[in-house]
Amino acid sequence: MSRAWALVLLAGAMEILWALGLKYSEGFTRLWPTAAVVVFGFASFFVLAEAAKTLPLGTAYAVWVGIGALGTAIAGMILFAEPATTLRFAGILLIVAGIVVLKLA
Repeated sequence: MSRAWALVLLAGAMEILWALGLKYSEGFTRLWPTAAVVVFGFASFFVLAEAAKTLPLGTAYAVWVGIGALGTAIAGMILFAEPATTLRFAGILLIVAGIVVLKLA
């Protein structure tokens, strides 16, 4: 795997963390989760920008968003008891398929 794709994966992981921080921050009323949102959000954008120096922007951004959406949806089901329905899993599989296709393009 190239360095740029590793950076997209890292940026995607940080996107999941800042998105989860949104829930834990309770509308930005809790200090540490709010700080985590800011730190991981900035870091995620910064790392994505580094990857975009090499990769096509549209592909890098779409894969980053896909990783964040996929990870956040799964984490929501695990951490917050969000519904784990067949339709939800079908949507997750479509996101994965989109990420794979973009990576191969």
